[in-house]
Amino acid sequence: MENVCKTGRVLPAAAAVIAAAGRSARMGFDKLMAELGGIPVLMRTIEAFERCEAVSEIVIVTREANLSLVRSMVREGGYRKVREVVRGGETRQQSVYAGAMAVSPQASLLCIHDGARPLVSSRVITAAIQAAAGCGAATAALPVKDTIKRCRDGFSAGTVPREELMRIQTPQVFERSLYLRAYEAAREEYTDDCQLIEAIGAPVAFSCGDEWNIKLTTEEDLLLAEAMLQGESQ
Repeated sequence: MENVCKTGRVLPAAAAVIAAAGRSARMGFDKLMAELGGIPVLMRTIEAFERCEAVSEIVIVTREANLSLVRSMVREGGYRKVREVVRGGETRQQSVYAGAMAVSPQASLLCIHDGARPLVSSRVITAAIQAAAGCGAATAALPVKDTIKRCRDGFSAGTVPREELMRIQTPQVFERSLYLRAYEAAREEYTDDCQLIEAIGAPVAFSCGDEWNIKLTTEEDLLLAEAMLQGESQ
């Protein structure tokens, strides 16, 4: 199975794995079920991948307590690309693996995305898929703008060269076989999926991220996302 993006380039079939099994500890409530512009955050994330022509199918990974609710959301939204809603594990790494195992055999690329990044664009998704199709692994990223200092005992311990730093986002896209090989070789739990690939010595390319592609971690992030949507509609 292949997809043809708007540029006319033929891409391998890419399956989106939406990681939505977190506990929202820093938010204090289930942020994925919170409304953003009148629509639950998770539904906005699903819709972003439903719209993207480079994505052929979607698997959603959620907490056991939310399985019925998320399946109801999928029915309500009429999302044609959603293949399955599966239960996550104890860690992000285990949850993403559960999603990868539910992807159809036809998909050769895994497009892993945070459920709490609902404003991701088709452009960002497609760019990551294109990059991974060329080299096996890629992640959306943005250059660091701020000056970064090392800290030691509350004092500056030097400046880190800004040109060497990138802010990592999702989606992170990997050849399915590469991801599975990296997962089987893992000897620790990682919070970033690229770390799995880096741990076996494989390179990860950077694709274009977007300032809109924020992750909702605190209540302030939710307010910012609301303001961004309101600004876009005006």
